[in-house]
Amino acid sequence: MSEFVKIVEVGARDGLQNEKTALTLAQRKDFILNLMKTGVQAIEVGSCVSAKWVPQMADSDSLFSQLPKDPNIQLSLLTPNLKGLQSALAVGCSEVAIFTAASESFTQKNINCSIEQSFEKFADVMAAAKANNIKVRGYVSCMVDCPYEGAIDPKQVVQVSKRLLDMGCYEVSLGETIGTATPDRVKKVWDVCLSELDSRVLAGHFHNTYGMAIANIYQSLQQGIRIFDSSIAGLGGCPYAKGAAGNVATEDLYYLLSHMGFETGINLEALMQASRKIGQLLQRNNPSNYAQAYWQSHPA
Repeated sequence: MSEFVKIVEVGARDGLQNEKTALTLAQRKDFILNLMKTGVQAIEVGSCVSAKWVPQMADSDSLFSQLPKDPNIQLSLLTPNLKGLQSALAVGCSEVAIFTAASESFTQKNINCSIEQSFEKFADVMAAAKANNIKVRGYVSCMVDCPYEGAIDPKQVVQVSKRLLDMGCYEVSLGETIGTATPDRVKKVWDVCLSELDSRVLAGHFHNTYGMAIANIYQSLQQGIRIFDSSIAGLGGCPYAKGAAGNVATEDLYYLLSHMGFETGINLEALMQASRKIGQLLQRNNPSNYAQAYWQSHPA
């Protein structure tokens, strides 16, 4: 039997929040309904943050409440603080995510606090989540490089990841946030992380700014990582490299995994239809190499 690799689809959250076009609630709902047909087992629906700061994520809790619940699909919301968690609880969300970084400068720029302060904020979130039997996923940005500090010490990545796990996160996703890493550098980070942490609780979140995401995922697979975040149609720019691609495309990740013999649960036809529809809606070109090749041989 083929080994399974879990794909966490982040296009509706990490993807759309970095797109210039803000979709309506109805459009976001249709998008997620299309994603739910693809066979992906985990989907980030949105983020419970102020619409003032992230207008693309407005009313994510309301959106969540309108979606059908499928026991085979884990729907989650990003909740950076207790207020966000309370919004998620109010709509029956059973999994949330919190985020920090392995870089002090990035944490200050991104969430206006130090790494230590971010953990202080998480304490209330984790306590409330535990009391309500809510699963919490952690994110750690800048696993290799920071746009402000440059290279990050892998030991810092381990330290932050370990704290999230010790607080009660069931899984931690390490983000190669600006897409500058190459497989040799990714290997060094995983080597240090895996010397102290179980590969089964770690995920990879790779950006494709310099076209290295798939190569970095291949390296991660070689080291035993079996959970990856991706974004359909490569949604999401990279705010630190103007005009550059952001998240690795789910289509390219699917191609890599399926041709290496891994099982993903993905329905290819449904994946490509969802990809086409969101690309048309946003009026953007799909940066996925696989999607471009697929549509050349499968014209509409």
